[in-house]
Amino acid sequence: MSEAPASGRGARGAAGSASAGAVAVDVGDLPLGGGALAVLRPALALLAPGGVLSVRSTSSGFSEDFASWCRAERHDDLGAETGPDGATTHRVARGADGVARGPREDGMRLPRRDGALLAADVLAAVPFPARADPGSGFAPRGAQVEPGGPAYPVDLVERDRVAPPETARLYDQAVAAQWDAARDVPWDRVGALPPALERAVGQTMTFLAENELSALWVPAKFLPRVHPAYAEVAMLLGITLADEARHIDVFLKRARAGGGGLGVSHVTTSRSLLSLLEQEDFTEAMFLLSVLGEGTFLDLLRYVETHAPDEATAVLVARARADETRHVHFGLAHVRHALAHDSTLYGRLEAAVRRRAATMGDAGVPPAVQDALTVLAARGTEPRAVARGHEAFRALLHEMHENRMKRLVHAGFTPEQAQTLSDLHTPNFM
Repeated sequence: MSEAPASGRGARGAAGSASAGAVAVDVGDLPLGGGALAVLRPALALLAPGGVLSVRSTSSGFSEDFASWCRAERHDDLGAETGPDGATTHRVARGADGVARGPREDGMRLPRRDGALLAADVLAAVPFPARADPGSGFAPRGAQVEPGGPAYPVDLVERDRVAPPETARLYDQAVAAQWDAARDVPWDRVGALPPALERAVGQTMTFLAENELSALWVPAKFLPRVHPAYAEVAMLLGITLADEARHIDVFLKRARAGGGGLGVSHVTTSRSLLSLLEQEDFTEAMFLLSVLGEGTFLDLLRYVETHAPDEATAVLVARARADETRHVHFGLAHVRHALAHDSTLYGRLEAAVRRRAATMGDAGVPPAVQDALTVLAARGTEPRAVARGHEAFRALLHEMHENRMKRLVHAGFTPEQAQTLSDLHTPNFM
């Protein structure tokens, strides 16, 4: 192990980790307070308490300053010897005060994949801890932590409650898939539509944006509660928020781009989304929002894409659906991981779904949304076309239920449990 050179010389010895017994450094003619500490302190940090550091110096006055520094830092000064060349070698045993917790990462090398370094490779090299210490603050996972730091106000400190192993891979995918709401949608392809159809587009986009606003606010409340040891979770939530912001942007732009404008926000939608915002348990919130809500939202987006009246609408909805697929995958991974480690979780999740269903009563899909989705599939208001649009809307509801069942089974629920949860899910889709 070699250290940074001082006056043309460097560290030498057997130190490569905190368990090494001895290290030697040469600080040349550097005064203690004039640069020598920048060489000897990192070398001393390589040692466990009791490990010995040899410091060679040719600086006058160094010996007295070094002895004082050892006393102040509670290291054991083992004395010094002066050689025939006039250089003095001091020996000091590291004290026990202020020893940072954890091993050093000396020698770590990460693999390159076609020249790229991926978050998934970092996680493979430095895994999530089973439980994180709030006293480690914002220290990156893998850093040595000096003891005595303040406890941070984080409560998501258990890996099995917050950090499924797929997190870093999903983050890598999200980074690679970012797109520009202003330039990556062919806005010049928004053509003139019949007024009733354009109003249906505006109402549909209003509903999509309203639900995406909830998908922006709900994860945001949990982000500061995630322990920094699980930074990839917070990073993924952060890029998820960027996705949702972009979706809100494009949905509102499309509502106004063709002259239809925004539609109606229903009380049913407001009650449904408030019940999401009121969730305080991270796993329950991710289940309700991502597995049930955004999972169902995928079917709605596919429906809008299929019946889009212009290329711009089809493109922006397809891009949003690709983003939402990642959000759903994180929710599924999170719930599947948590279910595998908590036998009581299913009961809690069913109770959360039942509480949410109770806030909705007998309300169905908001009327303006039903009508807009029907007209969208009909491409207008001609009676025969509307009949086909109505059938397409009814088929959408069935497809949503069937796909919810599949996702719930994939998440680890039994078919019977999946049936119960899907039947209870809010008619507001999200």
